[in-house]
Amino acid sequence: MQQTAPILPLRPGLPEKATHDYVRHGTTTLFAALEVATGKVTDACMHRHRHQEFLRFLKQVATTYPRVKLHIVCDNYATHEHPKVKAWLARNPTITIHFTPTSGSWLTMVEIFFGIITRQAIRRGNYTSLRELIDGCNDRCEPFVWTKNADTILAKAQRSTKTQDSTLTGH
Repeated sequence: MQQTAPILPLRPGLPEKATHDYVRHGTTTLFAALEVATGKVTDACMHRHRHQEFLRFLKQVATTYPRVKLHIVCDNYATHEHPKVKAWLARNPTITIHFTPTSGSWLTMVEIFFGIITRQAIRRGNYTSLRELIDGCNDRCEPFVWTKNADTILAKAQRSTKTQDSTLTGH
């Protein structure tokens, strides 16, 4: 998104102001893999979100990190479990896919990254391409660190799953 005029800064007694209009440079499906240790993102923009695109992205990540054991955390989107994806993963045992529980996207750190770029860049930023946005993020990246211990995270995940199950069963 590119603003049609500069954002006017916050001043005493006046909030920051931005014009209501902007230039939209299209939409895309953003696939992203977050390297937790550095905060660096490997990304791919594609027109669709089918198993073919997901598989192409997996191959890109595998090429980016050759001969490294990778653990990829995904949501439960159907394309991630497509037979062709499973067959490729079987031929590439250094890559392990982990799936978050339903409504557990908060367990996927790349979702945290998406939230950060939405708040800090997409809603307020001024850039002409996704490449410019991601490159800027990678230039300023920092490691992602859980602020809660594993027991606290697992307890929250179990509570979330129980709440989800009781909602589905009506109990």
